[in-house]
Order: sequence, then C-alpha cells, then structure tokens
Amino acid sequence: MPPTHPTRRTVVLSSAAAAAALLTPAAAARAAAGRRGKAAEDLQPYASYWFPDSLPSGTPGEGIVWRSLLEWTPEGDADLAFNRSTVPLAERFTPVPVNTSARADRARISSLVSFHPTAGNPAQGAATADHYALTHWAYIDELVFWGGSSAEGIVLAPNAPVVDAAHRNGVPVLGNVFLPPAAYGGQLQWTRDLVQRDAQGRFPVAEKMVQVAAAYGFDGWFVNAETGGGDAELGAQMLAFLRELKHLGEPHGLRITWYDAMTKNGSVDWQDELNAANQDFFLASDTMFVNFNWNAEKLAASAKLAQDLDRSRYELWAGVDVESNGWNTSVDWDAVLPSKPEGADPVVSYGFYRPEWTRNHLPEDRTPEQFHAADDRFWTGESLDPARPGGSWRAPASAVADRSTVSSLPFACSFNTGHGLGWYEDGKVRSDAPWNQLALQDRLPGRRWVVRTEGARPKVTLDFADAWRGGSSLLVDGTLDAPTTLELHTARLPLSSSTVVRLAQRAVSGDGPVTVEVGVALREPERPGDPLTYTFLPAGKIAPGGWSEAEVRLGSLGGNGTVHGLAVRLTASGPVRWRLGALAVRDADEQVAAVSYLRVDRASGDGQFRLSWKPAPGDVRHYELYRVLADGSRRFLTGTCAQAAYVKGLTAEQGEKAATFELRAVGELFTSSEPIAATHPW
Repeated sequence: MPPTHPTRRTVVLSSAAAAAALLTPAAAARAAAGRRGKAAEDLQPYASYWFPDSLPSGTPGEGIVWRSLLEWTPEGDADLAFNRSTVPLAERFTPVPVNTSARADRARISSLVSFHPTAGNPAQGAATADHYALTHWAYIDELVFWGGSSAEGIVLAPNAPVVDAAHRNGVPVLGNVFLPPAAYGGQLQWTRDLVQRDAQGRFPVAEKMVQVAAAYGFDGWFVNAETGGGDAELGAQMLAFLRELKHLGEPHGLRITWYDAMTKNGSVDWQDELNAANQDFFLASDTMFVNFNWNAEKLAASAKLAQDLDRSRYELWAGVDVESNGWNTSVDWDAVLPSKPEGADPVVSYGFYRPEWTRNHLPEDRTPEQFHAADDRFWTGESLDPARPGGSWRAPASAVADRSTVSSLPFACSFNTGHGLGWYEDGKVRSDAPWNQLALQDRLPGRRWVVRTEGARPKVTLDFADAWRGGSSLLVDGTLDAPTTLELHTARLPLSSSTVVRLAQRAVSGDGPVTVEVGVALREPERPGDPLTYTFLPAGKIAPGGWSEAEVRLGSLGGNGTVHGLAVRLTASGPVRWRLGALAVRDADEQVAAVSYLRVDRASGDGQFRLSWKPAPGDVRHYELYRVLADGSRRFLTGTCAQAAYVKGLTAEQGEKAATFELRAVGELFTSSEPIAATHPW
C-alpha cells in the first residue's frame, strides 16, 4: 500500500464490523429488522456491488449483502430498473478557452469519487440535501465510481443518478474493480477469481462485467489490482483478462482504465510512471492512472514512452491525491502542465483522487451553499472567476478548457444542482423535505462565474433559499455601480427567426428596479482569453417582489446563425439581490406525451412503495412522482430518469383509505405532461 494513502481506510475496510460502522443508523436498523425476519419489508433499492466469484468466510455485517458476480443475471436483478441509466452520453464541444492558460483538447481530467460507502447506497437518491452533488462536469473527461471493501464487495456498478447527470454533460462513468491490499483484507483468491477461465478458455467474469455495464448503462471499468503475492503466471492471466474485457466491451463502446499497481510479473509494485513493468497493461487498456509519487522526470519519460508506443500521452492520468487536504495539497503542477513557456503543451493528463473533500472537510452541519462554495473554489480557483484564474492552487479552470453539451434546441436550465432543501415548481413549494437526486440536475453553466463589469463585482452563487423549479436558483448579490454582465452557457445553438429566450427571474431586494438584458453572442472569440461579444436585448425592469417571466425574441439578430454564448446584463443603482430561476431557449412549443400506465408493484406496511410505468412516447427528460392529498393538492415525492421509483415514509392522512400517486413526464423545457394516477389501499 503506498504511503501516500493513509486515509484510504475511509473506503477500504478490513473488517465487517468497521464496514457496518459506516452505515447510517437507519441502515443498521433495517439490517437488524432483516435478521428478525422482516427483510422482505425493506423495499429500498441500492447500488449494486459484488465479489467476482467466491465470498469471504464468516457472516456479512449489518446492512451488507454478499453477492457473486458470476451468479448475477439481468433477469434475477430485482433492482435493475432502479439502477439503470437511461440518459445517453451526450456529445461535447470545446469552446475557445476563457483564459490563456487553459489548454484545449490536450490535457484532460479523471476524477475518482466515492459518493457513499459501498453498502447501503440508495439507487435513486435520498431524503437529505447533504450529498456530494458534483456539478463541474465541464472540466472532467472521465468519472470513476470509486469504492469497494473486503467486508462488502469489490466490484461496484455506478448508481443511475451519477451516470444520468454525467451523461447529460458528456462525461463517461466507469464502474470500479478494487482488489484490496492484504492489509485491508484483500485475498489473492479474488484476483484469481477475476481472471479465471472456463473450460472453453473464456473469461466468465469479464463477460459478466460487460453484461452489467450494458444493462446498467455505464461506460466501462476502472481496474485496480492491489492484492500482493502474485507471480508472473497471474500477471499474464491479468493481461489476457484485460485484453478480453476490452475486446468484449468494444461493441458496447466500453472503456477500460488501468491503475498503476500490479506489474507484469504479477506482484504489486507501484511504478509512479509508465515503464516496461506496466506498459503491457496500458496497451491493453484505454487509459492508465499513474500512482501518486510521480515527479517531473518520471512523467516526461512516461509521455515519451506512450508516444513511442503509438499512444497519446494524454491517455496517462497523473494521480493527485486530494482526499485529505483538497486545495491545500502540495502538487508539482509544472511537472504536469508547464507554466513556462506560456502556451506550452501539458506533459500528461491528471486525475483527482477523492475530490469530494470539498464536502467532507466541512462540519457535519454543513449546508448545500457551503458545499458549493468550496466546490467552486476547488474547480475554479480562489478568484471564483475562470476568466481571471490565480492563486497557489492551480485549479482545473486555469489548466483545462471547459466543454459543453448545449448544442441543440430546445434547451433549458433551472439552475437545479440535483439536491435541495425543498422542491419548487413555478416558484411554488411542492415539498419542504430535503432531497438529493443527481439525475434531476440541470446542465449548469460550465464557467462559474465569469463576471464582467467596470464596477464592483457582485457575489454569484447557487442558492437554496428559493427556486423557480427544482431545489436552487442563481443568486446575484451585491452593490451594482456599473452595468454587470454575468456569462452563463457556452453554446452552439441554431438561431432562426423564431428562436425565443425565456427567463424566470425575481428581484428579492434592492433600492430600485433592476434592468435586465439577455446577452447573445453570435461568434466565438479569435483567441483564448478574449471575451465573447454580446448583443443585448431587453428582458424587463424587475422591482422587488415575486417571480416573473420574460420572453425575448431573437429574430432581430437575423434569421440564420449560431448562438455561441448566453449571458445576462444587470443595471441598477445600489445594493441588489436578484435571482435567475430558469433560462430556456426554444424555436417551437414543446408537447410532452403522458405515460400510458402507472402501477404500484410492491408496498409495505410502513409506507414504502415501489412503482413502475411504461415510458412515455417521444422525448422525455425525466419523470416526476407526486402524492395527491385529500384536499386535492400535490406533494412532490421524487423524480427519476428511469421507469421505476421508490418512495418511503408515507402515512395515511386522516380518513384516507388509499394513497393516490400522480406521475408526469417532463420535457427539456420542463413542460409537464398530463398526469396519470394510481392508488393503493392503506
């Protein structure tokens, strides 16, 4: 185990008792109830995890289920409908970088994230806003669903909300295979199980891994073999396994990333570079994550060897361990991305290990606002403006060009981060319960936040005290002593004479009205760091009060062209608190067809329900499930991109004989279909 990872015990545990300690009290209570013979009443679906074949000896800890991947089948997976991602991987483009230090289409970023302990990870979000709601997808090229432990399972499939959110932003997600060091309970037998051949010489576990990825809708596997004690024969078997895994996955578009641990002789010996000991594993994979103790000389040699092998040097991720210290981590940035001479190409790409530090280092009573403030600083830098990066922490925005998927109409953003303290619909509260569900996250602006003004710079945040739709809105807070332009989405949207931009906005407070204009950029700048040129169109004078909507027609900009950027310009005198709740661009109205049936598949006596439905025809962004109360009002329960949902904690209202559910399909402009209802007797 490399000395740079003393804190990996937060995920990799050497005993079932330690793993059980990570479970929430509710999960422990459910597990205890299961041993009392009530396991059938726990209808909660969880993210899936397995051992390759053989299971540990003894008994699993509370809330843990030991499963063999070789025994898995789609038909036998009762939670598959809840764990399947349905959002396709979107195509991305790279706009001209907003600063001169970010490189386009060269260095990239891999991010290894543990969203939750291995066991007890809800398949479709949970009733808490305290969640690592990653939103800076614009800088990420690959997300690894990190986790696994010898006490729970070592092959992890990403849960659907993570994959749905990533795919909407064009980021592939990899499942994780973690063969732990012996010090953390790893058994060499599990490595042998992984690479075993059947009587026909095939690799049955590789076949299952491809089948799982295709059924669940994610994009490949991160393979991390750190169990020592192997020999050259096992090393050769691992190499053959990787080659077969890649071959079997190619028809499904799957990718493989290898972690720099096992070498060709079968031993675990972290090289901290690409060299003769691990190059065959790199050649059998799409990318390789280089262990953390690299230096400038090793990375330069790795880059040269990759090119000599006819591979891109940017297919090497130089690992940066930020689990313990986040932006205070000491990193030899110039070894990866030289600052001199200006414009020099990166040496390799780099990978962040555990950037969820931005949440975990905060106190336990942290708020969503505190998390996003820390996460913005991590990804954007101390300036909180990617157009003027700076500081000792060389944030991704200063090094890697952002990317976008905003390239087709209709497009809408309600600045929903995928978690919140309540749920809003058209500015009205439909639930006051906290929640997280990353599948409901919008495509947020990738550059957060570029503010151009000759006066004082206001504070720009994602705020959770109010929203137009979802759980959050964009808040501009400060004294405006000059016109202030806030850049939003980079785009490549088709422009026609019928294109319309619609805003939902609200001035919360201020000395007077805020004059709001929509900015539309019709071309990209010529050079990195040059600003976009906007044409501004009036969107109203907003006095403090409730939410209002404004519609801005773009016909005056010409009948043909491309929208490369969207912005708002605010003009006021004095202090202002102004919210943007939604931004939508369309050239035609949206019609969303209703679901044809909704049914309750299972229910328990303590208010748990599993529901499913047939997909609505046409384009559907997601589905929203409500409960209809006795007075006819609707209460938001959950949303999902899948065709199944789980809810819990429901109780009968006074005199209510049955629970009534309503489901709506929701389009890209957040237009809702007609509802379909289902009831279930209490």
